[in-house]
Amino acid sequence: MGAKRDIAQAFLILMAATALPQLSHESVYKVGDSAGWTTIGNIDYKQWAATKTFKLGDIIIFEYNAQFHNVMRVTHSMYKACNTSAPLVTYTTGNDSINITTKGHHFFFCGVPGHCQAGQKVDINVLRMSETAPASAPSGPTTSTSVPSMSVPSPSASTAFSLEASKGSFAELCLAMATLVVFVTMFA
Repeated sequence: MGAKRDIAQAFLILMAATALPQLSHESVYKVGDSAGWTTIGNIDYKQWAATKTFKLGDIIIFEYNAQFHNVMRVTHSMYKACNTSAPLVTYTTGNDSINITTKGHHFFFCGVPGHCQAGQKVDINVLRMSETAPASAPSGPTTSTSVPSMSVPSPSASTAFSLEASKGSFAELCLAMATLVVFVTMFA
């Protein structure tokens, strides 16, 4: 009976350890919200970014027609000059998910001639913890969703998706599964 209990306890600890990485506060942002990454409609990407508070671990999604656009990650000087000569990275899928893993500015623009100059560029600034959110950041509720760890579906709403609300459900599921394991091993 002691060995079964030890196995059940080990399983419970394993489940709790597995759950911890999934209980973070990452958000998924679709650049340009419902308009996406485009030159149509005069989207102000600078204003779009100013209304967001980006954090480490956030996922930035660029959705666009790959026949007409791309996404280039560039240096600050390249960003200011719309210089496409040597991008750090070029994305061309039309549905690019970029995980933000460092603090500071992350500069992106479309490398199609004339698009950057027309305003298809964005500066994603990840603030340090001590810095506060931009004054124009909205304080409205965010929509809850579950983000798979291997791939990220494109969000359909124009707000960031917070995993905060899913914490309780996931924790309850883990507890229920652990209780079931202990119950089954005790009576097996």
